[in-house]
Amino acid sequence: MIDKSYVLMMARYNAWQNNQIMDLVNVMDEEELLHDHKAFFGSIMGTLNHLLWGDTLWMSRFCSDVDAPDVPGSQSTTCTESLGEWQAERFRMDGRMRIWAQTLSNIDLAGDLVWTYTATGQDIRQAKALCVTHMFNHQTHHRGQVHAMLTASGCKAPTSDLCFMPEDA
Repeated sequence: MIDKSYVLMMARYNAWQNNQIMDLVNVMDEEELLHDHKAFFGSIMGTLNHLLWGDTLWMSRFCSDVDAPDVPGSQSTTCTESLGEWQAERFRMDGRMRIWAQTLSNIDLAGDLVWTYTATGQDIRQAKALCVTHMFNHQTHHRGQVHAMLTASGCKAPTSDLCFMPEDA
């Protein structure tokens, strides 16, 4: 299904996209970051927090040294309390994701991943490769929502096309 080269590319893409978004949200005022755009997670900040929360959750399943988020999914939109805290945590998670991708082997993507779904208490079993693909797809989906909210806020949204990612990203 996927191999290490896919994971490396998507981890790089994730960091590139998040860095572009950071540049834009750095100059936005708090009111605009928290404005309810009627998106699934409401605001730009809420959606960025949910993305960080989701990445942290998935990475905790893939890497024993990453702790699961401190808050349940119902509080994912407020997992950081400020833009500065989000930026620091986002930077750390993107770095951890890239290290994970670099140290991954193709065999690490084989087999199943088993975890307990906290919402139901059920054990879930899925192919590891599918779970990794889902994590990156989840990022792209919600960053698309952030892109739309940035545009609605009058920002020139960043380039998001994978085929235009710079080699040094």
